[in-house]
Amino acid sequence: MVVGHGSKFGRKKEEAIAALLSQKNIEDAARTATIGTNTLLRRLQVPEFQDAYRKARREAVQQAVARMQQATGAAAITILKLMTDAGVRAAVRLRAAECVFDQAIKGVELEDVEARVSELERLTRESKSGTDEMMSSSSQRRVVCRSKGISRSGS
Repeated sequence: MVVGHGSKFGRKKEEAIAALLSQKNIEDAARTATIGTNTLLRRLQVPEFQDAYRKARREAVQQAVARMQQATGAAAITILKLMTDAGVRAAVRLRAAECVFDQAIKGVELEDVEARVSELERLTRESKSGTDEMMSSSSQRRVVCRSKGISRSGS
């Protein structure tokens, strides 16, 4: 077993993925990772590498979204200031107002969907617990019937 080779490949894979995430194209990523372009292209065909790269991209996007979410308060203040500032061109104020309406409507729609999903989840839990109780009750009846020598057909 060659321990060094496996750890080197893992490190090189991570370097290649980091380079793919930070560089503008494959050639630059390969150069940054100090591997050949063809090597990087081959690695991009390997399912395990694809999975790791996809996971890294997803994590990068999630971090970017989190940063954007942290800035929503400042964005809202900016939009509201633009919308209410008489010194700002009418077209800009109108666009800011449209943005406020769009976001308000999306918020209401999201709340509606969340309420509907919560209700469906509640009904599913109730239905499942009712089914479990019925199954448990049915099992108990079978045990009682068997202990009394009663068959399903009633004979």
